[in-house]
Amino acid sequence: MRDRIPLRIYSSPPWREQRPTWQDAKPALIEAALKRATARPSGNWFVAGASRDVVKGKPCGRTIAGQEVVLWRGPHGVLMAGSGSCPHLGAPLCDGAVAEGKLICRWHGLALDGTRFGAWTPYPAHDDGVLVWVRLDQAGGEEPLPAPVLPERPPAGAIDAVATLIGRCDPEDVVANRLDPWHGAWFHPYSFANLHVLETPTEAEDRFLVEVTFRLAGRVGVPVVAAFSCPEPRTVVMHIVEGEGEGSVVETHATPIRGGRTAVVEATIAHSDRRGFALAKPAAGALRPVMRWAAARLWRDDLAYAERRYALRRAGRFPD
Repeated sequence: MRDRIPLRIYSSPPWREQRPTWQDAKPALIEAALKRATARPSGNWFVAGASRDVVKGKPCGRTIAGQEVVLWRGPHGVLMAGSGSCPHLGAPLCDGAVAEGKLICRWHGLALDGTRFGAWTPYPAHDDGVLVWVRLDQAGGEEPLPAPVLPERPPAGAIDAVATLIGRCDPEDVVANRLDPWHGAWFHPYSFANLHVLETPTEAEDRFLVEVTFRLAGRVGVPVVAAFSCPEPRTVVMHIVEGEGEGSVVETHATPIRGGRTAVVEATIAHSDRRGFALAKPAAGALRPVMRWAAARLWRDDLAYAERRYALRRAGRFPD
């Protein structure tokens, strides 16, 4: 019965009686992990949002690294992207229309098929089935890659949900938040209990390994072991490596909007080998709002962390 029911009754001290973690959360350790992460190549790829955000027959507008970007579905649903400003008189193409796979400007009817037209520039785009990406070589300034750097994900049959929030910070502040697992049970006591950092990153094994109980209600929770790593400079990934939902992934992507504003795009991709999970798959549409709500609840706190870090850095008061 214990193997069939993943929930556990756990005990933990009251919030103020927890073991303090400030001595473990060494600023130099977090900063070293952040520097290694931000030094990794991205190939100039930026997450633009959820795959479901770009629907057939309707353009989708984004501002990424100060550039207006428009995305739409071309022939056969292929993801297309390009400059969000019409080359004729600068109309916002996100307010346009899509017909037969072409993006049509509402001001004068100029139709774009995704190839270069005058000063209008198409951008490489990638749909990984959960997220959509755009490659902006001028903004990224790196050697381009043919596709974004993706983490390992669960096999087919997983349930995914994507939450997006915007904060007054830089991508590095978002990444730094995730590279500080010690704040979990202190800053998010409604979600986490009995958090222990088992391993910290090294040059050889650049990841955090964390034991934690995800709180559900009262003293009921789900204990897991999770690994945190950075496959590229604007992404932190949590893999469940032991416990219920092993193989599940939470991907946190930080996309710069413009100076001091960053979009946090978090994809939760849930997986389980239990038979009941397969039965829940048809109800994915009802589960996604709950998954997005849980992610947004955490990020309301974590954006406060990232925004505070950004403000201190800007003022030259961030602790060494």
